Amino acid sequence: MGTVLDSHFLALTAIVTVGYQLLFFIITALLKFDKVTDFAGSTNFIIIAVLTLILKGTWHFRQVVLTVLVVIWGLRLCLFLLMRILQWGEDRRFDEMRNNLGRLAIFWIFQAVWVWTVNLPVTVVNASDSDPSLQAADIIGWIMWSVGISVEATADQQKLTFKNSPENRGKWCNVGLWKYTRHPNYFGEIFLWWGIFVASAPVLEGAEWLVILGPVFLTLLLLFVSGIPLLEESADKKFGNVAAYRVYKKTTSPLIPLPPVVYGRLPSWLRKTFLFEFPFYSRNLPQEEQNWYRTSRRESNDGLKMG
Repeated sequence: MGTVLDSHFLALTAIVTVGYQLLFFIITALLKFDKVTDFAGSTNFIIIAVLTLILKGTWHFRQVVLTVLVVIWGLRLCLFLLMRILQWGEDRRFDEMRNNLGRLAIFWIFQAVWVWTVNLPVTVVNASDSDPSLQAADIIGWIMWSVGISVEATADQQKLTFKNSPENRGKWCNVGLWKYTRHPNYFGEIFLWWGIFVASAPVLEGAEWLVILGPVFLTLLLLFVSGIPLLEESADKKFGNVAAYRVYKKTTSPLIPLPPVVYGRLPSWLRKTFLFEFPFYSRNLPQEEQNWYRTSRRESNDGLKMG
């Protein structure tokens, strides 16, 4: 059962992914039920990882380990996101899509591409006949995955606890790991998938190295498309005129965890060049002059009232 459709399972996993996502797209479109989107995405990873492992049937230690890592990641993420959306209600990402079939379809197509692409390292490893002895890359990759999933899970739980506390309503999360990066969950997500790629390296040969597209795609997606930009825009619109939030944003790294006292003192060019502090992350942040003007008017009015 080693070869199904193609020697690297690329066509097979594409067909399974498209079919699985199409099923949930139909459910969402017909029933206007969008609480299963994240469940559909994360469980899709589990399905194709386990499927390719079983179909190949060689059960090499490296194949089993990487598959188990994906299963652990997928189960944790899908259960966490499913419980969160059931607790909070409707998914706000779909507020403008529920009655727009075209936009909804684009979202599901994009999710299918995300699943298939990011899982490429595991797909190719599971399809490989190569089984070199354990190398430093394996250990480094597993450690990276362990650090990444620990950061991601901890950050998710810290934010959920923060938002569920009545006294924190209307506030941004700046506790725990969120003190050191504005998006610790995304840092963990990116780091663990780069770990998966590193752990797959001992098996890769020739064109198989193109599986690096998986972690590259994920990194670009979270940095420029559906991850950090959307959350930065939302937070800036909500808290942009709050002085404490502006300080938090200026002194807290967008992705890589760093002490605020260190990050806040770094030159702007260094942040933009090496630490992902892209200018468009603040395009919705009210200008300092506007904020100063509002504050001055408020103080002036208060003075008149006192007089």
